[in-house]
Amino acid sequence: MCRPEHFTVSYSINPWMEPARPTDTAKAVRQWQTLHDAYVALGHEVHLIDPVPGLPDMVYTANGGFTIGGVAYAPKFRFTERAGEEGPFSDWFAAHGFEVAVPAETNEGEGDFLLAGSVILAGTGFRSAGDSHLEVGSVFDREVVSLTLVDPRFYHLDTALSVLDPVVDDGAEATIAYLPGAFDAASQDVLAARFPDAIRVSDADGAVFGLNSASDGRHVFVSPRAPGFAAQLRERGYEPVPIDLSELLLGGGGIKCCTLELRR
Repeated sequence: MCRPEHFTVSYSINPWMEPARPTDTAKAVRQWQTLHDAYVALGHEVHLIDPVPGLPDMVYTANGGFTIGGVAYAPKFRFTERAGEEGPFSDWFAAHGFEVAVPAETNEGEGDFLLAGSVILAGTGFRSAGDSHLEVGSVFDREVVSLTLVDPRFYHLDTALSVLDPVVDDGAEATIAYLPGAFDAASQDVLAARFPDAIRVSDADGAVFGLNSASDGRHVFVSPRAPGFAAQLRERGYEPVPIDLSELLLGGGGIKCCTLELRR
């Protein structure tokens, strides 16, 4: 995670960002701290990367890489406004014992790559390019399932799909939740076939970034603005943990955007 000490919205690279709309950095820090403390209270180990002045989106650490087995596939951002984050994230991984795989292709880390059981779900359409799907599959020697996003509000995979069982036995399917309308018809067919028991989330809950959530397999950290999704989670035996990141949503990010999973 990265404390949003320099958070503001001074440019627009997604539909949520409106530079003319005031932001409150202190409020963003308080809300972020609530998420951080909730992770720690439930027994999770949280590592911090130092925020860098001039990089207001660095708080969205999910975009900073994708890790499995001690290897970190580093990011290569589409927009120049975020390109300055590439060095700090790569340096952090190297300093903390990860083998860094330097990308040739445009990718935005766990924004578009989610580990679901033994397969990597990979989003494209707005940020990460399709060639990065081949590259990430080669780096980790895993099957990659490509999914195409079609609604610009959901520009990263992690805004429209959440993996609820991060760790499953080999060969077992993970449980996921997703917003059908965020994907093209072919991707909806793939998701329905591969994950028949998935939670399909309503447009209303998706529109408030309800799916930009984080799960440890039992607790699901989720926006309080998505009560329908929370009810669906309870029905499946999960425990929703409501966390309000309304200020950070002004930059187009939520709970998962602020959380990069580190897999040794």
